[in-house]
Formats: sequence, C-alpha cells, structure tokens
Amino acid sequence: MIRVVDLHKHFGGVRAVDGASLNIGKGAITGLIGPNGAGKTTLFNVIAGVYPPTSGRVFLADEDITGLRPHQLYRRGMVRTFQIAHEFTTLTVLENLMASVGNQTGESLVGAWLHRGRVREEEARLRGRAEEVIEFLNLGEVADTPAGELSGGQKKLLELARVMMTGAKVVLLDEIGAGVNRTLLRSISGAILRLNIHHGYTFCLIEHDMDLVSLLCDPVIVMAEGKVLVEGSPVDVRSDERVIEAYLGSRSRNGGLGTAGPA
Repeated sequence: MIRVVDLHKHFGGVRAVDGASLNIGKGAITGLIGPNGAGKTTLFNVIAGVYPPTSGRVFLADEDITGLRPHQLYRRGMVRTFQIAHEFTTLTVLENLMASVGNQTGESLVGAWLHRGRVREEEARLRGRAEEVIEFLNLGEVADTPAGELSGGQKKLLELARVMMTGAKVVLLDEIGAGVNRTLLRSISGAILRLNIHHGYTFCLIEHDMDLVSLLCDPVIVMAEGKVLVEGSPVDVRSDERVIEAYLGSRSRNGGLGTAGPA
C-alpha cells in the first residue's frame, strides 16, 4: 500500500531520516519502532505530507505521492493521527464525526442558501453513518458529550471513529496507546483489529508499548539513526541482537526487549 524509497529528511545538519526504504503491505498492521531519535515521527510526517522530503520517493499503491500535502493525501485515502488527539472540543462526539467528512454542500455559503434540501439530506445520511460508527466503537454513552470532556483514551477512540467516517484506505497511527489506561487500550486495540479484519483497513503505527505491538503488528519495522535497521515478526524483532543494541546501547546476553520499551 505504501512504498518508501531511499527517503531522506534533513534539518540543517541533522539527518532525521537518512536513506530509509520500506514497504507497508495492503491489509497489514505494520509496527514502526525504534529508540528515541530514530526518525520514526519524521518519517511519518514525510509520508503524510507534513514535511517535504529532502530526497527520495513515496508511493501510495502505484501513485507517486512525494511532496503532496495532507489534504491531497486525504482525498486519496491516507490519514494520519497524532500522539495528542485533535478534536473539536465544543462539539459532541456525534457532531465531530459528522464534521469530519469533507466536501459537504453546506460548507459553502451558496450551497447552504440555495441547496437547503440537499444539505438536509446529506446531514441525515451523515448522522446515520456517524451513529453506525459510534455503535461499532462502543461510544454510545458519550455520543452527546462535548469531545473536550472525554478522557485521553476516549479521544483516541474518537480519532479512530473520525478515520472511519473518511473512508480511508491507509491509516498512520502515532502512539495510539500513549497516556491511555489498560482498559481503554484494550478497546482501542480491539477496534483496530476489527477495522483491519472486517473492513480491510491498512495500518502503520508508531508505538511505545511492546506488548501492544506484539498483539497487533506483523511485520514490525525497526528504525535507528534515520535508517531501517531490521524487519520481521514481533518475536524475531524482540530477540534480534541489533535491535537490543540499538535500544540499550550495548549487547545483552539475556536478549529480548521489555514489555514497554521506548519507541
């Protein structure tokens, strides 16, 4: 679904991404891990159009999307979430979902005045779709709650709900488990699995929690110093000496990574 070829992103003399190449398979949940400063978030930002690359290419399916902006990628079915959720704080959960769909007739002054019937039909259709998404993600108890009053975990579920409303093909998730309690984390991971298995979503996620990575992801891609260090199954990656050295700065005879190492 995504192919990255010899990607570089430099900030002055800092090579945040330094020749990274990787593939994110269609229908997979791919994990992206590595020690702090490995270049993971910068790589995400280049793929998602937040930063233009210094050099290299990014492809979505067979289309070269290098340098396209986030709104252009949104129209092609790619969305990115952030470690800190971004919601319309004063709108309810239901209203957030209805507002997340672009190109609505009522967005323009002319459309709102001259096509009121169409606006009402669109809003009714969007409301029905939003209610289906809320039921799918078990958000019914907070459907009428202003999004700014949600917990951190509920806001992450709201991010997934907004993704569902967009009809995205591929989703980049940045630390979906950050600051989330274990109960809600199970709900989030379950939602990701259901979206992947039953709706065919392709995910790539940056995550700190190695238990969550092991549960959700195969393959796992490890970055270090702006490059792809190794790729493999969660079991193979956690016991790979190169990965252990990248995280700990030294080789470990005992092997393996902890359940929640830095990513």
